[in-house]
Amino acid sequence: MYKNFYAAKKKAFTNYSKKWSEDPKSSNHVNRDLNRIKKYCTTVRVLCSSQVDKCKIRQKKAHLMEIQVNGGSTADKVDFAKSKFEQEVSVGEVFSQNEMVDTIGVTRGHGTTGVIKRFGVTKLPRKTRRGNRKVACIGAWHPSAVKWTVGRVGNQGYFHRTHLNMKIYRVGSGAVRGINNNASTETDPHVKNITPMGGFPHYGVVNEDFLLMRGCVQGPRRREVTIRKTLLAQTGTFATQNADIKFIDTSSKIGHGKYQTFEEKDKFLGPLASKAPKE
Repeated sequence: MYKNFYAAKKKAFTNYSKKWSEDPKSSNHVNRDLNRIKKYCTTVRVLCSSQVDKCKIRQKKAHLMEIQVNGGSTADKVDFAKSKFEQEVSVGEVFSQNEMVDTIGVTRGHGTTGVIKRFGVTKLPRKTRRGNRKVACIGAWHPSAVKWTVGRVGNQGYFHRTHLNMKIYRVGSGAVRGINNNASTETDPHVKNITPMGGFPHYGVVNEDFLLMRGCVQGPRRREVTIRKTLLAQTGTFATQNADIKFIDTSSKIGHGKYQTFEEKDKFLGPLASKAPKE
């Protein structure tokens, strides 16, 4: 809106924002618009942004996404959306344990690869004159064109993919909310959080709310992933039965760790020389 924001008068949307202010004289416009949505609309969508400052990804611009609100009548959807204006929506408010969801994201990128790795083309004999990791015949003499069905060199990975029917095993509250036992089970002798000893490789410490899901999630660490409720009603045995987690491994992932907490490690090995009392 502004070519030089710091020097501008910042007048864009000032009249429009008055309509949404807390002034009782202007609140009639808000109620009028919301009532029109409740009366005429069948689908309600909200604009949601991510909180990029909570995950150190060297990015300042937040991700913006239009999300459809489902459940209840149109009036219930509008009231829920209005109650969440400029507020945080935690993952526990949307998803629950033992629920089936879909994950949407971008896979890892592997750069430019050849036809052997990209399409599984059979290698040519060893003494082939101009290389053996190639497609032997890429087409007929006439018509003199390479069809799109012929494997060629190109980008491998960095594909948009959707994983269907992944089950949520646990919806955990983060340590930032004062929770210190979000990974403890009945078999654990010590209280522990979901972050393993030394942190997750290439990620760090989990302070916010998290989902413990079955299966793999596409993409590298810290890449954004869209999670949605499954589109089809799941009636299988796996989808309907409740998951009972017996143990969550929080040993170090930066080697072959066996201790679940630092407390357990100190109890087994004894105090370190650096921590021993000085005489």
